[in-house]
Parts: sequence; structure tokens; C-alpha cells
Amino acid sequence: MDTRMNWYQAVADCEQRGEPYVLVTVLGVTGSVPREPASKMVVTGDHSFDTIGGGHLEYRVCQQARERLARRDYTPELAHFPLGASLGQCCGGRVSVLLEAHPGCQQQLVLFGAGHVAKAVVQILAGLPWRVTWVDSRAAQFPKEAPTNVHPHLTDDPVGDAPDLCDGRHVLILTHNHALDFELCRTLLIRGTCNSIGLIGSGTKARRFRQRLAHRGFDADAIGTIRCPVGLPQVPGKRPMEVAVSICAELLAMTHQVPATPPRRGVAWKDLRQLIEHPSEGDATP
Repeated sequence: MDTRMNWYQAVADCEQRGEPYVLVTVLGVTGSVPREPASKMVVTGDHSFDTIGGGHLEYRVCQQARERLARRDYTPELAHFPLGASLGQCCGGRVSVLLEAHPGCQQQLVLFGAGHVAKAVVQILAGLPWRVTWVDSRAAQFPKEAPTNVHPHLTDDPVGDAPDLCDGRHVLILTHNHALDFELCRTLLIRGTCNSIGLIGSGTKARRFRQRLAHRGFDADAIGTIRCPVGLPQVPGKRPMEVAVSICAELLAMTHQVPATPPRRGVAWKDLRQLIEHPSEGDATP
């Protein structure tokens, strides 16, 4: 990510890559302030783009925005900052800002293997709201340019990297190496923090893997969390794209959620009325 982007370029970049972000807008000011209303900036978990004036005000706003991202709170928020009293800025005015948090891609996938089926899976997920970490030890297998929501991870130790990469994410194991497939399955079952594990293979491969995992001491419930053969059986075909469609359809069916409608949407009217009627009043939101 280029940290020299202005706010609207950063919004477009975050939307393309599926990264959560907060759009900060100066709504109202009184007295001497560093920036005027309509000034904007974008805050992500690691970076900020453009500016609403710098100094302690911007530091506090970024901190508040990142706290919202960390707790996955995507409701809008109005915050009021007296620059002199609590922030120690010499301007002495007051600033009201709107923080609009955007969730980006909530579904994250770690994809092991960069063969024909994996490439087809990436091609499909490039057009969907997923963030993909694509793992392989062969640099030549990755395309010269990956889709914006796909992050290639080149490593000579995919098994060693797997526990941290896959924590809280969905996993697809589509490698060219059965021994590597097994070690990935074993390691991820030991860690036990994946959202799901899908393994490519035949019914025969599935039975052999279950037997080997049972001999390693894993119980039937743990072994049963590995979907193998991965994909929907209702989607036929053995071409790479047909297999990829089956796999992606299964992922979408597994992760589809009907969002609950919040009791209130947008900024509360009492906060808007306070800003309209008394723009210079109010303490900074903690």
C-alpha cells in the first residue's frame, strides 16, 4: 500500500483489497482549527492517509478509529474535540468529526498450493469479497500480478508458517504433494484455530488420511472437521475450473450469513442536533 495516497485513493484501494478502514470527516469547527469542514482522512489498522490537521487531534482520531476496527464496530460515530483543553494544541478551537467504519472483506482464506485448481480458485475469488493469502514454495507458480485481494506468500516452510497464517481463517489445501497435505492437516488440527479446512483429493485419499490421523491420536470429531473431497458433490466435472467452482460454491454456502438489522442505523439524531445547535459544546469522546 502506498502511504502517499490521498483519502479518496485510499478508499478505492481499501475497497479493492477488502481491507477494513475508517473514513474520517471534519463536520464542524469553531475558533482557530488546523483544517476546515469537509477535510478527510482514511485510517486502517496500520496506516493513515491524508490529514485532518496533524498533531494530537489526528493522533487521538487515529487511535479512536483503530479501536473501532479492532472491536469490529462498524457503526458511525460523532466525536467532539476541544483542541486547547484536552489536546494541548495551540489553536484553541473545537472540532467535530464523523468516523465511518467500513468492514472490508470479513471472510479470509489461506490457500495452500499454486497449481491449476488453485489458480482457478483465485480467479473466482478475485471477484468476490474475500481476502486470500496464497501460499507456495515455488515462486514461478505465482502469476506476475496477483488480484488486489490476493496476497502471495512465498515460503520454503509452509507447514511451519501454517499455524499463524491460518489462525481464525478458512483453509484450502490444494498442493501437489500428498506428504505436504498430510503435514498441513496434522499441524492445523493440533493448533485447532482454523475456521474450516478443505482438502483436495479422492475418496481413497480421504480414507487414508483419516486412518493416518487416527493413528496419530486424533479423535473422530477432529478428523471430521476436514472436508475431503472438498467441494460440492452436486457440481460435477474434473476440469480445474469446474473443480474450483465446486470448491468456491461450498465456501460460499458455508460462510453465508444473513446480517441482523441493527435497531438504529446511521448517526443518532441527538448527536446531529447537538452539532447543529451547539457546535462549540461537548467534550472529546474518549
